Amino acid sequence: MLVAAMNPSPDGKMPTQSQCSPREIQRYLGKISGPLLDRIDMHVEVPLVPFREIAATASSESSQSIRARVIASRQIQHQRFQNHKQITHNASMPPRLLKEHCSLSREPFELLKKAMEDLHLSARAYDRILKVARTIADLTDSASISSEHLAEAIQYRSLDRQLWS
Repeated sequence: MLVAAMNPSPDGKMPTQSQCSPREIQRYLGKISGPLLDRIDMHVEVPLVPFREIAATASSESSQSIRARVIASRQIQHQRFQNHKQITHNASMPPRLLKEHCSLSREPFELLKKAMEDLHLSARAYDRILKVARTIADLTDSASISSEHLAEAIQYRSLDRQLWS
């Protein structure tokens, strides 16, 4: 597993707030190659959190609740791959199992097709989107991948196209 972080511009600010020129930002972002980004399953932009949200007293989903969903999802994956001892989770699925466990109905298929064309995503991104969507579906205890699961997985792939294009 690889977890990495970087600033969106040389001065650490979002491109819309940066004092750097677009050319400087492009040069900075160009240090990370497209092929490397293509091998990272999820890209998540983390915006600044406003003070009112940091100081808010409203509660969100508890860590224990999230942990329970993750454990349940891992159990689903363990059962899915019980006849394939070398595979322990969705990210390890080879293409032949991807077709079996990540088949899409018409609506999600059309959504993925449009995303692939509009975002100019690679074949590697296609496989990774399906694996992430399968995991999102598992987290919601869904037997099939819905358009909502797929849309969430696609948004995790769009950062490389937004900032690096």
